[in-house]
Order: sequence, then structure tokens, then C-alpha cells
Amino acid sequence: MSVSERQLAAFADRHAWQIPYDVSPRHLAGPGDARHVTHGLAAAGWSLTSDPLSAEILLHSPDHRYRLQFDPQSATLAWWRLRAEPAGTESGWYAEFGQLVPAEVLAHLTDALLASPSHLPDPWQTVTAAGWLRDPDGTAHSPDSMCTVELRPVSEFRERPSWRVEVRQPDHGSFPGPRIWHAFFDERAPAHLVGAFLAALADHRPLQRGMFDRTAHYSAVKEPSALRAQQVVDAHTSRIKALGAQVRAARRNRPKATTPRARAGSTQPAARR
Repeated sequence: MSVSERQLAAFADRHAWQIPYDVSPRHLAGPGDARHVTHGLAAAGWSLTSDPLSAEILLHSPDHRYRLQFDPQSATLAWWRLRAEPAGTESGWYAEFGQLVPAEVLAHLTDALLASPSHLPDPWQTVTAAGWLRDPDGTAHSPDSMCTVELRPVSEFRERPSWRVEVRQPDHGSFPGPRIWHAFFDERAPAHLVGAFLAALADHRPLQRGMFDRTAHYSAVKEPSALRAQQVVDAHTSRIKALGAQVRAARRNRPKATTPRARAGSTQPAARR
């Protein structure tokens, strides 16, 4: 499966007429356009296996190891689910994301999934470098204290620590405010993918939204963007085409299986009668 020109044109039609606004911080920017995620995976050859007429989107990787599900009719608060099956010596793992997770932040994770990790950064480093406050209890908080990153310790239910992100409304006295959205990575999720997600989440650069697009909270700062609508569309198109080229290049460079060839002049032994 790939992204067709018609599909890219539909994305352009959706965004070209909008007046872009810069929205920050990112954890309050709202969901944005899910095609930041789905177009990227389709460009990498992931296939649609759900009913095209259903609200649910189910994508599988070419090797069928990875599966991404987007279900806006889910009975739970997790609208996005990413699952990896075990493969050889690699363990399976699971991650989920709430309805209001910014699509661009999730797309940064799926882009990292498509690429071979060049290094394994410490996920904590990405948020502390962005000015988030890290506490001794294994948590870190965004400057506005509405987003919390937690490395949940080993317990009777988990052999290794797991990561959890929660965005909540401001506290009500001694009680935590209502949850806006969450992200969860089980204990076997690769560290470089957690790091990619947190790096995109803590990035100080604003995300672009249309004037009437939904944000996650009224306190999100929304200002007219210096970008034109066409620049937003062009950036998406360039990223999708670059991902497709990256995957095609990786396939061309993949070593081909070779079979031993008979030496010149050699003959096969005659069949014994």
C-alpha cells in the first residue's frame, strides 16, 4: 500500500483553505489530523486490513509483525493502539494513546519505528533538556505541570519498568484534575521509541492547527502562524515522499539470499542404477 496522489490531494484540500495557527505547548495542541500517522505508515508499505467503510483503521506492517489500530468508537480512552508481535529473540510489546494525543507527536514515534535506530537515547534526557522538572520519585513534569511522565517501577505485575504519560487539568485542591489524555508503553517497548515520543512531545516548537480546530484544553496558547497553509501541506507531502523513498532504498540495499552455484566444468554424478 502507498499514498496516492488523490489521497495527498484530499489532505491538501482539508488544510489549504485553513489559516494556520501556532499552538503550544504540544501536549495541549489537540489531536490534529490522523493522516500524519496513517499516511506515513502507508508510504512505508503498511496495508489497510480493516473495512474501508468502518470508522476503525487497522494497519499492518509488510512483515505482519506490527499492527496499528485507530478506533474512535472504542469503549476505552485509548483510541490508538500499537502492538508488536515477538520475532526471533525480540519480545513483543504494546503501547496505547488517548484520543487527544497530537498526531504529529505520535507520527514521530511511528517514523522512528520505520527507521533503524542509530543510537538508544535515555528517554529522560529528552524531557529534562527541554526544561521539564524531574522528581526523585521517577516522574517529570512539564513547565505548566499539566503533563507528567512516569517510569513505573517493577511490581508483581511487571518484570521491568514501564512508561506512562498523563495530561491532566490543573489540580483541584488535594485531588488530581480530570485526565485529558494518556500514553502507555509496556515494559518491553523499545527505549528509542519512548524517547522519540517524548522528544516530540517536549519540543518547544508549536504545532499548526486551523482556526477552529479542537485543542486539548482552553489554556493552550494559539497565535497566528508565520507559515502559510500551503507550506503546511508541502511539509506533509515532502515527509511522506521522503519516507517512501527511504523504505524503497532500504529494500534495494537489503542483502539478497544467494544459492551455491556449480563450478564451471563440473558434472553431476550419474544416478546409480
